[in-house]
Amino acid sequence: MERVEAELFTDGGNNAVVRLPPRRFPGVLIQGDSLSAIRSEVADVVEACDQGDLAGARETAGLLLAGLDEVLARYSAALDAHRVPRPY
Repeated sequence: MERVEAELFTDGGNNAVVRLPPRRFPGVLIQGDSLSAIRSEVADVVEACDQGDLAGARETAGLLLAGLDEVLARYSAALDAHRVPRPY
């Protein structure tokens, strides 16, 4: 394990926006339990597609999209607040 100093652009809760050296742009720190939940939801979409349940797949995918939109909005707001250009 290596210890480094990082720049914290938001509070340290879920989906913290952090810049690690020597990166130019910050990233989003996703906690392990949150990552596992996202993976599980993607697996649910795949399973629903395999079973022909397009309505179920669309619903779960819509929830995933909404959650990712929230994370992206928080990321964008943090960059704007610190006058960091967006990498996209």
